[in-house]
Amino acid sequence: MQRLWSDFSRGILKENAILRLVLGMCPALAVTTTAFNGLGMGLASTAVLVSSNTLVSILRRQIPDKVRIPCYIVIIASFVTMVDLLMEAFVPELHESLGIFIPLIVVNCLILGRAEAFASRNALPNAISDGLGMGVGFTLGLVALASIREILGAGTLFGLAIMGPAFRPALLMILPPGAFLTLGLLIGLVNWWDTRSGRGEGAKGHG
Repeated sequence: MQRLWSDFSRGILKENAILRLVLGMCPALAVTTTAFNGLGMGLASTAVLVSSNTLVSILRRQIPDKVRIPCYIVIIASFVTMVDLLMEAFVPELHESLGIFIPLIVVNCLILGRAEAFASRNALPNAISDGLGMGVGFTLGLVALASIREILGAGTLFGLAIMGPAFRPALLMILPPGAFLTLGLLIGLVNWWDTRSGRGEGAKGHG
């Protein structure tokens, strides 16, 4: 049980795809103009990540080493197609807003990387925990990035106005430069927190 929790929690902060590993930057920078878009893309990616990890772990001993990467891509593409069709049927507005970035989940290096580095080498429960943890971390990173951009760029959060009438939106934040600026600040904040925490632990140990 402890191993499963370790596999799950690792992806949330320690190896967060966006704030630590800097993976999946294409959707992170392109679709995070609103928190709703960030949440939708994160949940879609999580569904594909967990599903592909599950199937790769189940078939890991049947897939020949020489063709494992093409097999992983076929598996991932199959689940992306399912998610794409489901979103088009049940959340058409979100599907239209995310556009081409839903099919592009296929080439998200985070998903292929977890299939190759973890799911293909571990048992099913661990593969599911890893996929779920990495997906939750990816979703949290997208939502954090998108929330900051939406609040500062439009004065709303999940489409609801939260700023007063005197607030003047910074349109830069919903443009591509705003995405790079916000992402850089978030990564810098995480690194600063790590440094501060490390120093605090070191000082405590010396005391």
